[in-house]
Amino acid sequence: MNASHHTHHAGHGHHGEAGGTAIAHSAPDTHDGHRGHIDPNPAHPGHGAGAFPGRLLVTQGGCSLDLADTVLQPGAIDFRFRILGPDGRPVTDYTAIHDRELHLIVARRELTAFWHVHPQRAADGTWSVQLDLPEAGAYRVFTDIAPRGLSYTITLGADLAVAGNYAPLPIPDPARTTVVDGYEVELGGELVAGEGRQLTLTVREDGSPVTDLQPYLAAFGHLVVLRAGDLAYVHVHPNGEPGDGVTAPGPDITFHTVAPGPGVYRLFLDFKHRGTVRTAAFTLPTTTTHRHH
Repeated sequence: MNASHHTHHAGHGHHGEAGGTAIAHSAPDTHDGHRGHIDPNPAHPGHGAGAFPGRLLVTQGGCSLDLADTVLQPGAIDFRFRILGPDGRPVTDYTAIHDRELHLIVARRELTAFWHVHPQRAADGTWSVQLDLPEAGAYRVFTDIAPRGLSYTITLGADLAVAGNYAPLPIPDPARTTVVDGYEVELGGELVAGEGRQLTLTVREDGSPVTDLQPYLAAFGHLVVLRAGDLAYVHVHPNGEPGDGVTAPGPDITFHTVAPGPGVYRLFLDFKHRGTVRTAAFTLPTTTTHRHH
């Protein structure tokens, strides 16, 4: 797990393995986000800010996540799955969420490796993407989708196993800074169970603030938060958006985040600079200290 693996999925995916306390992975990305995407209702329990972390469900909103294979051999594969609707047939009509019909998140259960990729959908509703999972172990798959006809975003989750000798890894210790590809990212703010808090991620390169972050999927950053133990899932979108005349392209990216309950969380921040998407990872426990607003 010391090596970083870099892949390029249809111009938008990126892939990484743990290297120490951070996930260091990157891939070229030439697609700039644009305005006009829908902004899913963050208060709906299907999107991560509600009290109930429904991301543990393989079925939600009448839709089900159907993996072609739930046990894989290690290495590169063509990962395939379908989203089945209430009638049991594959869903083929979606509303885009941040420039994509579907966001696929894959994480090791110990939260020491993380992928955020964007599969391609065939006409029959089968999704496929190239994945490279070199390490045996237990994984979790999440799909963020907004099937047309639903008025909200849902996230479906399913277990995935990679065969082989499995050596569980400890979750990295909490730290406020991490380094990925020479970028230092600092985490400010607290997680308080059941309460909204502002988290600010500050990006620097060689000690200097990065003030020219590029839009990636219609935002200057994307944050996925997973709870150790049950992998309760929160996909958070930042305050503001590129081109709104208010939001600066760095060095700060601010997210309004609600932890669904107490625990230790892993935070994965995607950001884009000089045409490459990178991911910075943090471990952050919830705090019981209630601060005045």
